Parts: sequence; structure tokens; C-alpha cells
Amino acid sequence: MDVRGAGVVVTGAGHGIGRAIAARMAAEGARVVVNDLDADAAASVAAEIGGTAVPGDAASEAGVSALVEAARDRLGAIDVYFANAGVDVGRGLDTPAEDWATAIEVNVMAHVRAAQRLVPVWLEAGAGRMVVTASAAGLLTMLGGAPYSVSKHAAVAFAEWLSATYGHRGITVQAICPQGVDTRMLGNAGPLRDLLSHDTVLQPEDVAEAVWQGLQDDRFLILPHPEVQAYYEFRAGHTDQWLAGMRKLQQRLDHTHQTHQKEQS
Repeated sequence: MDVRGAGVVVTGAGHGIGRAIAARMAAEGARVVVNDLDADAAASVAAEIGGTAVPGDAASEAGVSALVEAARDRLGAIDVYFANAGVDVGRGLDTPAEDWATAIEVNVMAHVRAAQRLVPVWLEAGAGRMVVTASAAGLLTMLGGAPYSVSKHAAVAFAEWLSATYGHRGITVQAICPQGVDTRMLGNAGPLRDLLSHDTVLQPEDVAEAVWQGLQDDRFLILPHPEVQAYYEFRAGHTDQWLAGMRKLQQRLDHTHQTHQKEQS
């Protein structure tokens, strides 16, 4: 894929994976709109890569409409949309309804709302690309993080539906599903950090490189951590064994949490 001159939007691009993707797209010659709730971060990244900052909410109805309209004004057309913004809120069954709503809003409905505004135009043009940043949690699960796991599964499912429905009409849809990446989210993961870091902790630039390679062959699943493929296949073919293993991991997490509480008391 040649992105030289292409109009690209990256949401959640003020930090982490989004920032790295925006920088890589700009380096490859794309015209990039940098979106983030953090207006200062968006402006800083845009200045660094020669892009255009369009700060704001990339999830709500009004926010998505404003972002798409502003991006079209600046780019003329949106050729590639990286739905990268995401949140990790709540934990288990005691997660309040407000956190569940936030997870669904940002990790799922942001993608739906963007697609509603982008796909009709792409169908007329006969081409367009949407790349969703999901997570390995969307293919496997995230112990300790019910809203994150559920919403990322939904993100992958929506991307699959888009691909199945519109892939034959020129629209390419892809899902990025990394494990541990050295971002603020990993830094705030607490006891889960060791679990997420079990294989390899990648830098955001490593993920951006995997994304660039994924753009070249249009593969649906972009897996910066290759081992996720084997986990995903084992989960599908040996579901009960997979769940038994996950329960053992959960027991280890429970023990770690109990030990930590005793040390603090």
C-alpha cells in the first residue's frame, strides 16, 4: 500500500500507539490529522510530524461528526481512518454502570459512529480503509478487566462484520490486536502488568511497524505479538483447556493480590 498523499485520520494520537501510527503514516508521505482529547498533546504530535491537529472527542455522536467534518475540510477526503482511541476502566462485577457505559462508548461505539459517516462515502468512491485498534484481549480475554475485555471483543466483532459486509465493495477493514505495549495503559495495569508482559513488551513504534506491514497485504488481524496467533487458535480448538488455564492464571492473580493486601496491612 502506498499512502503518499493519502488523507489519514488517527484518533487517540496524542500518546502511545496512536502517536506512533501517526508518525509512521506521516513518514510514509500521508497527510495526517492527529486527534486526541488532550489538545496540547495533539498539537505537539501534529507539529512534530507535519500533520494537522483536530483535538476533541472521537466517541460521541457530536464528537465523531465534528472530527470527520473537520478532517474532510483539511484533507479533502479521508482515505484511511485509524480508530485507535480506547480506554481501560473498571475491573470486575463491582464495576459501576458508568464505567461500563464509558468502555462501550469509547471502545465500540466510536468505531460504529465513524463507520456510519465514512462507509457511505467510501462506497461511492469504491475504496476506503478502517483500522481498529482492538487488543489481544479482544481475541482472548483480559483477566481482571471485564469492561475492557468485553468491549474489545465487541470491537473485533464489529470490524469483522464490516469486513464481511463491505470487503467485496472496496472497503478494507483491519484490527490491531497487541498484548503488552509500553504505554501509559500498561504502566497503570498494576498486578496485570506481569501477565501482559509475559511474552514481550513492545514499544509503540514496534506496533506501528507491524501496522505498516499489515497494510501491505490487507490482512484482517494485525498481530504485533506473533504468539497471539497460537493462543487464539488454541482457544478456538480447545476451549475448555483454554479456560482451565485462564482459571489457573486467575488464581495466581488472586494470590498476588491477597499477598499485596497483607503486606500493606
